[in-house]
Amino acid sequence: MNNRFLLTTAKLISQITSPFYLPLLAFVLIFTFSYLRLLPWQYKGIVIVLVYFFTALLPRTLIFLYVKVNGWGHRHLGQREHRYVPYILSILSYAALLYIMTLLYMPRFTMGLIVGALVIQLICFLLTPLLKVSTHAASAGSAIGALMVLGFYFNFNPLFWLSIAILYTGVVCTARSLLRVHSLPGIGWGVLIGVVCGALSILLC
Repeated sequence: MNNRFLLTTAKLISQITSPFYLPLLAFVLIFTFSYLRLLPWQYKGIVIVLVYFFTALLPRTLIFLYVKVNGWGHRHLGQREHRYVPYILSILSYAALLYIMTLLYMPRFTMGLIVGALVIQLICFLLTPLLKVSTHAASAGSAIGALMVLGFYFNFNPLFWLSIAILYTGVVCTARSLLRVHSLPGIGWGVLIGVVCGALSILLC
């Protein structure tokens, strides 16, 4: 009974913390707590819709159709050899959003958030033949790296938010480990890739 509860909880956590939703959450927080909250609500609404469409709705829909066309179940998508096309679909969706953001003259650090997510997917895609890296762990880790740099940019102490991000990352990694969809090296490398990409994407923009 306890094992069933743990697995059910882990599945729920994995669904809620899907990497597809992290960019949307990041933009909601930025529009709420940074100076960008002063932007017109119409502009913020358009950006939020665009982020949701290109980072969540579009890639998830394309991947769903890809799975259905091949007659696969969810377990097939978890196999390393079946992850290439979903990665490519997500990468193309994120790249399209980044191009649109340049047309909207979005602040560079906001585009850095998408750049970071895009680079994470590219690295995970390239490492797939060697290791099945957890994109859940990488996305969670990117929040840690991004917060460290944003704290420097906006001259605030990020300790509280860093603590939440570290706790969040631990919960996500524990859930993925319990579900046994990734090895411990795949989870560990995911966190490391996320932290580095999250920090550099903001720092270099």
